Amino acid sequence: MTTIEQALALVQRLEDELQARRPLIQRNNDYYRGLQKLTFASEQFQKFHGDRYKNFADNWVQVVSDAPVERLTVNGVLPAGMTEADKESWRVWQMNALDADSQLGFMGAVNSGRSFVLVWGDPDDPETPEVTFEDAAQCIIAYVPGSRRKRRAALKRWDDGGRSFATLYLPNEVFKFERPALGVSSKSVAMRGVDEELERWDLRDTGLEPNPQPNPMGVVPMVELPNRPTLTDEPVSDITGVVSMQDAINLLWAQLFTASDYASFPQRIVLGAEVPEIPILDETGQIVGSRPVDLERFAVDRVMFFTGDDVKVTEWTAANLEAYTKVMEVAVGHIAAQTRTPQHYLSGKMTNISGDALLAAETGLIKRVEEKQIWFGQALREMFRLIALAQGDDVKAKSIAGGRVLWADAESRSHSQLADALTKLRQIGFPFEFLALRYGLTPTEVADLMTMKDRELAADPMGAITQLMAHDPAQGSATPDEAPGGGNGLVSAGSAAPRSQGGTD
Repeated sequence: MTTIEQALALVQRLEDELQARRPLIQRNNDYYRGLQKLTFASEQFQKFHGDRYKNFADNWVQVVSDAPVERLTVNGVLPAGMTEADKESWRVWQMNALDADSQLGFMGAVNSGRSFVLVWGDPDDPETPEVTFEDAAQCIIAYVPGSRRKRRAALKRWDDGGRSFATLYLPNEVFKFERPALGVSSKSVAMRGVDEELERWDLRDTGLEPNPQPNPMGVVPMVELPNRPTLTDEPVSDITGVVSMQDAINLLWAQLFTASDYASFPQRIVLGAEVPEIPILDETGQIVGSRPVDLERFAVDRVMFFTGDDVKVTEWTAANLEAYTKVMEVAVGHIAAQTRTPQHYLSGKMTNISGDALLAAETGLIKRVEEKQIWFGQALREMFRLIALAQGDDVKAKSIAGGRVLWADAESRSHSQLADALTKLRQIGFPFEFLALRYGLTPTEVADLMTMKDRELAADPMGAITQLMAHDPAQGSATPDEAPGGGNGLVSAGSAAPRSQGGTD
């Protein structure tokens, strides 16, 4: 059993580590939303033009982050030894709206380097555990030394109004704490330490459940989704290398705008003349003085007369703004190469290229998505195992631990290309259910489709058999007399029986 003092010490250590991660997470979130601050190449430029562009930000970070996430779609989980996806796990997935929330979790992992998923029982519906994706700024997991998967503890910490809350998950217990929120203070470090000591975490009084309460699952119910993990260091965000190049592009935009304002038109120069003056007349029309011409008015009228024997007019050539755009195109190309984001995602330019050329251009992105499917899939498989444990089904939990997550195809192909590929797979013997999954249907949709095919066969056996043979050259040709009960291995019209959902076409 863990004492309250031990739990508090563990919460403090995990909170300190979580606080150390938050600045980088916040920076990445700001860049994704286009809230990054403009970086200047010199203090002089910032002094004269900083305020003009402080609210400006071009945003390639969002494109880099969105590109893989839009191709990450979970279709189900296949337990070990099974031939079809687990329907109960998919029901829990749908009941928790995870077809939508999973996208938030994937986006959080891509931007912040990691995200989390929490599984816990729902007292209002014991058959349907609660599953939520959690932000990296609020959660942290402690692992067994030397392991990247065995979890010792997990902490979720968040603020709500003037209170801070923390929930510590251990394999056998769950502690819930709260305290007043600690705001920004101008006090000394020593005095802030006194305040924190006086405002320590206290056990939360829920009024509905014991605190601490037992963990019936026997494992830490939180799982981490790491993005681009390494052997010895922290997971890496997809936008880590984009930030500096994004700053450079925004600086070039600021310089381009400044050059466009000041030097995009030829600048004319008058040599050998004094600044012209306008005579001042009295009531009788006599010249009584003069005043300098209004240069701002001249900039609007674009006309001024100069007199004198040596007056000359020349001009400075207009600035070449194309030089800035060419450098920005090179910078965007570097972003595309570093992040394996297709160039046409960033530039928006496409020519009449073939489908094969387009697929080749997206190969890097496809491989990037497949890598995420491996790491995210490992975490989601553990999530489905936790769902089974929360339902008290230890046998299914063990089977899911050795299974795999089913993902939609990462490649983006036209319907004609996909249909042609599936037809060729059918001709060499791939079963219909496999092809339906490859087409992008979920396991539930495939089961419904198989039921429809059974109904169609029962309603018109001869028509269904003829259609089947027409689309399956491996069956050869058959006359109507040979089809029912003939030597082709097909069932007769009178003996057609419903096919199980796990059967093949």
